[in-house]
Amino acid sequence: MVRPETKEKRGHRTYHGKHKNARGGGSRGGRGDVGKCKHHFMRSMLLGTQMGKHGFVRLPLSEDLDVVNVGLLDQIAGPDGKVELSKMKVLGSGKVTRTLNVSASGFTVTAKNKIEAAGGKAVVV
Repeated sequence: MVRPETKEKRGHRTYHGKHKNARGGGSRGGRGDVGKCKHHFMRSMLLGTQMGKHGFVRLPLSEDLDVVNVGLLDQIAGPDGKVELSKMKVLGSGKVTRTLNVSASGFTVTAKNKIEAAGGKAVVV
């Protein structure tokens, strides 16, 4: 024979036990995707979720060019005075002692003036 108390409790979700303590996210290890790299690692591996950083990366607006000062061009140049510097920018520090034909990807105003004042040419590639 079934006791009347037991009969009353049947069909209820918690069978009149404690259920308030299991209501929060702490009992399931956090809410949402919490712990996917720590205590829910296997769950995230089986679901195939990506871990770590992913998304868009902003590209740099301009390339960083290597630089050479005008004073070093005498040492770099051959006997005919030609200097070819691809992907380099020429800066204006130093002195130009002879005529040079320099081709580079960029020149500062002072570097261009010094090369042309010595009778040379500054060509942007």
